[in-house]
Amino acid sequence: MAPATDSPKSDARGEGADLALRWSGQISLTRRILAVNIIALLLLAGGFFYLDSYRSRIVDSRVEQASREARLIGEALAMVPAGQRDEMLLRLAHDTHARLRTFDAAGRTIADSRRLGSRNAVLLDPDKQDWDQVVARWLDAGIDIIVGAARTPLYRERADGGQWPDVRVARTGATSASVWRAPDRTPVITAAAPLPDGAVVMTTINARDITQTVRIERFRLSIVLLLVTVVSVLLSLFLARTIVRPLRRLARAAVRVRLGRAREVVVPRLPSRRDEIGSLARALSDMSLALRARIDATEAFAADVTHEMKNPLASLRSAVEGLDAVRDPELRARLLSIVRDDVHRLDRLITDISEASRLDAQLSRAKFESIDVAEMLAALVAQRLSRGVERGVRLRFDQVGAPLVTLGEGARLERVFDNLIDNALSFSPDGALIAIAVTRDDADLIIRVEDEGPGVPEEAREAIFRRFQSIRPESEAFGQHSGLGLAIARTIVEAHQGSILVESREDRLGGARFVVRLPLEPS
Repeated sequence: MAPATDSPKSDARGEGADLALRWSGQISLTRRILAVNIIALLLLAGGFFYLDSYRSRIVDSRVEQASREARLIGEALAMVPAGQRDEMLLRLAHDTHARLRTFDAAGRTIADSRRLGSRNAVLLDPDKQDWDQVVARWLDAGIDIIVGAARTPLYRERADGGQWPDVRVARTGATSASVWRAPDRTPVITAAAPLPDGAVVMTTINARDITQTVRIERFRLSIVLLLVTVVSVLLSLFLARTIVRPLRRLARAAVRVRLGRAREVVVPRLPSRRDEIGSLARALSDMSLALRARIDATEAFAADVTHEMKNPLASLRSAVEGLDAVRDPELRARLLSIVRDDVHRLDRLITDISEASRLDAQLSRAKFESIDVAEMLAALVAQRLSRGVERGVRLRFDQVGAPLVTLGEGARLERVFDNLIDNALSFSPDGALIAIAVTRDDADLIIRVEDEGPGVPEEAREAIFRRFQSIRPESEAFGQHSGLGLAIARTIVEAHQGSILVESREDRLGGARFVVRLPLEPS
């Protein structure tokens, strides 16, 4: 039993504030585990939105590339005689994989690589594509809506070159490029550059490779996300199984203990677990066992109190009832003496019972301080000697030089040593010697109280420390002791993290030796 140093209420408030949860405390632990893992998955799913910016950067790069190619094609066509431009246009279309067209100042088509036989930049009909492409287009549209991507205009063929925005800009002498959307949602990039004679050359390319690249990366990311999701869910279920399930079992067992069925409850100890939950399980199991032992001890104590009080009450009732019928003064005096003895015995018994019943609670609130045990024992022996010891019994205390200090409550430890000295005096014959000594053994103090009485039988050496268990000398009048002295002494010593026992004397002479061990005060 550890000493109390702070208020339990303040400790509870401090621990509660440290462990309190605001909104998440209303959610089960399983759902919280799943939520944490889902948040991590959502962060990974953000890679889908990163692909949109990745696609935008690729498109911007291809637009710049288309502008440069249009300008270079215009310069190349300007260097070729008019009669050879169609041949050059077809060759450049083949090299750039683009559809090339030239328009005059009025917007009429001068030359078209497609009419010359090149099949570059052919748009696909979405109605003739397989189902996987349909799904891919729907996924593209959904992601564009989520990320708020700008919707590019639909690409349509125009008979008049002046209807193309890039051509109109090129007529002013500048190079221009635009991005369009094909019917199958792939990008179409057009670029126009001026020619020296006022004509304009325009390039058109269907950059399906951009969409294919993004879709491939998205597919790979989807596979990774799917695998991570499966692993995350399995790990969440594993955590829920290894954390939540044992906690629920422990909670159910604790509820059954609280409802008063502690004798029937077996709190799982989880011996195979070496983590915090295993420690919690074993602590709860030990707590329930201690509670069961405390309940048993309380019931036994109540039964013993009832038994011990019945004897003096029966004697007192018999004496009181006999007073009315007895007329002999001498016999009445004897009955009154019995009444006084029984009343005194009941008073002493009730006092000891009250102290024994409150002892645990008082020790739990005690504030321990440094106590020099050698100095305390010397003072107790000196007080006894100053009052005089009956029957010529001698007391001897073996002095020590250095202080032997322990942490404890002085009044309670004095009660222990007083009880041991009283017990030794009760069993000591006339003129006997009671030797008291204190020594040090490693990290403990050892206090020995030896008498020259009949000793304690080996089979009774544990029983004498139980409540209402007492082996008294035959010469002592009945009822002089309650049988609680040694039980109180053991309770006090164990509350100080010590131990007490009785053994035979080392010199093999008659008598008993009580040994008390107390921990030394830490340096």
